[in-house]
Amino acid sequence: MQFKTLYGPVRSGRLGLSLGVDLLGKRICSLDCIYCEVGPTRVHTLERRPYMPARTILDELQAWKDTRMPKPEVITLGGLGEPCLNTELETIINGSRAIYPDIPVAVLTNSTLFHEPEVRRELGAAQVVLPSLDTLVPDEFLRVNAPCKGVSLERITAGLLAFRTAFSGQLFLEILLIQGTNDSQENLERLRDFIPRLAPDRVDVVTMTRPGASPLAKAVDQQTLDAWRAALVRSSRGSTKTAPKSLPRELPGVLSGKISDDFSDRASTQGNSAATTSWEKHPDTQEMNAETQRELVLNSLRRRPQTIEQVCAALRLDPVQMSAVFAELTAEGAIHRARELGEDFFQASP
Repeated sequence: MQFKTLYGPVRSGRLGLSLGVDLLGKRICSLDCIYCEVGPTRVHTLERRPYMPARTILDELQAWKDTRMPKPEVITLGGLGEPCLNTELETIINGSRAIYPDIPVAVLTNSTLFHEPEVRRELGAAQVVLPSLDTLVPDEFLRVNAPCKGVSLERITAGLLAFRTAFSGQLFLEILLIQGTNDSQENLERLRDFIPRLAPDRVDVVTMTRPGASPLAKAVDQQTLDAWRAALVRSSRGSTKTAPKSLPRELPGVLSGKISDDFSDRASTQGNSAATTSWEKHPDTQEMNAETQRELVLNSLRRRPQTIEQVCAALRLDPVQMSAVFAELTAEGAIHRARELGEDFFQASP
């Protein structure tokens, strides 16, 4: 079976071995962030629709399980756009949990639909929600996130706070810093005031280490990252929630009040740990035919730029064998190379 809505698994810095689920199918989003790893938004909207039918996604997920594909540590709803725009979100969350009852379901979101009570209710079925909030300064928000009509910081913050009061799972807040854009002292102070009110289980402050939608998106330096992390971990220490029993404690980020040194699931690589640069044979992936392996690689690169080593570590494929596959795909124009911070990333061509 060809998997069109599933991708990976990828090695997530915050969640471990993550099987991605694309709820949009196209670059449909309420924001058009300059750092977005899948490229510029094509449909800029707040309109909720069943962009990718739940039945299609759940049939693929069941087939993934039945055909003994690599078992992930977490199922992550995201993809090419904002997953909360899909009106079948709750069905997809509950269906995923029914198919894999022993694996937590996480949702990546840009926080723009939390003002809708129905969205907050639907998201409540997930075990982990990972909202982003890059800035609380209005002009920075316009430059970094380019919201569509109807999106405002006031709605985002009010919606996040309302969601937090009812959500019983884990909430991991992510802040992505862009050099000279949202790394201002004003933004730091506003976030430092807001985070204790939200009381997330974890705060991740990250920056660019992977090609983004715009060449203007540049990483901040390590000194800036360290300063922001030090400031915001202090502001988040009011959180005392613990991991739910359904969320494996060995996954990164289940400790309350902890700020992560891992990288972003939205716009960055997963670091240089042995887990992401080495590979281990997996009988199921090794026995796949060449066409299936190739399709898995392409599906993964359509949603996230990665190095050969990252793809091989996540899919447990032989790097020597995959180097030849990457060379063939590049020659065919199916993928292309992009260099970022001294590393060669590959992503699917438009």
